[in-house]
Amino acid sequence: MFKKLTFATFLLLTFSLAQAQVQDKNKEKSARGWFDKIHLGGYMQIRYNGLFQTNPELECEQCDEAWGGEQNSLSLRRLRFKLYGQIHPRVFFYFQPDFSKSVGESIHVGRLKDAYFDLGLDINNEFRLRIGQSKVPFGYENMQSSSQRLPLDRDDALNSGLKDERDVGIFFYWANKQQRNLMNELKKNGMKHSGDFGVFALGIYNRQTANHTDRNGKFHVVSRFSLPIQIGNQVIEPGIQAYRGTYVLLETSPGIKSYETKEYLDERAAVSFVLYPKPLGIQAEYVVGKGPEFSKETQKTETQNLQGGYVTFSYITGDLIPFTRLQYYDGGKKHELDARSYTVKELELGLEWQPVKAFELVAMYTFSNRRYEDFQLQENHQAGSLLRLQAQLNF
Repeated sequence: MFKKLTFATFLLLTFSLAQAQVQDKNKEKSARGWFDKIHLGGYMQIRYNGLFQTNPELECEQCDEAWGGEQNSLSLRRLRFKLYGQIHPRVFFYFQPDFSKSVGESIHVGRLKDAYFDLGLDINNEFRLRIGQSKVPFGYENMQSSSQRLPLDRDDALNSGLKDERDVGIFFYWANKQQRNLMNELKKNGMKHSGDFGVFALGIYNRQTANHTDRNGKFHVVSRFSLPIQIGNQVIEPGIQAYRGTYVLLETSPGIKSYETKEYLDERAAVSFVLYPKPLGIQAEYVVGKGPEFSKETQKTETQNLQGGYVTFSYITGDLIPFTRLQYYDGGKKHELDARSYTVKELELGLEWQPVKAFELVAMYTFSNRRYEDFQLQENHQAGSLLRLQAQLNF
């Protein structure tokens, strides 16, 4: 009898301890604050653009401010930290500053890149609102993180419409659970995916680009549709996007003729296509539209047609990814002085080596032919080649 009571008591104690353990875990789980769900990440890029440079006058203001000139040196191209987290089942936040920017004579100045939150409109967050300063959903390469992109700089054609790729706005995103899982899988498998910006996007934004105040109280409207499709072992992603609005020119030369309000029609439409590298990859985009551009004939900045695009081929073989990109652009760059007029023809041959996830090295030889002219410099056609190197730390 004593043995039976002892055994029953043992079972009762064991059950009580197990119950207490479960309750403690539940309490611990419920006691976790939003701060326990925050993650820290980022990356750093160090570049050198001066090897085998044939023409020091050749440069690209929107690409890399350390490209060109007689005194090339090592530069911090990006130094970014990101804080992010799903702090509520329906609320995600993202904050990213960059400490590599130049302001006047000061270098390595901190500037805001992203500061937004996603508000889920359903239990699975398939329908979302993104509010704050974030990337504007236009283009595939524009959406790619610079830590993922193979070429060192974004193409001129699509990026000329969105310097820094960002603005303050409100964007609606939709993608079902299956598509979002596929996007995450592509990124985890090193496919250089652009990130989860939905299958369909629609939004409004201030239009003067990141860290610039609004100038006329009018919004740009943008929409994008980009659908990853699995075909056997391969994945393709066709896409189409467009935006429209008016842009207020920020920089003009004294004496130039321009619209009195400095407001210009700014509209573009583009198509995209991606074949994810398994092992051969193809990424291509082409844009057409209208925007401000300096004209030598009229000596003023006018609304003119623009067009251009690129195609990038890549091949994954172990830790190495050889790639090549051809690009072309004919149009203005609204963010530059007088909406500088451009004709760009460029060939890039590169190799990325990533022996571990935390480190990668890129070597890229660039053959460039660029005409870029404004009111102050009306005859400027530069051609040349150079070898560019970049070391990147990921964390």
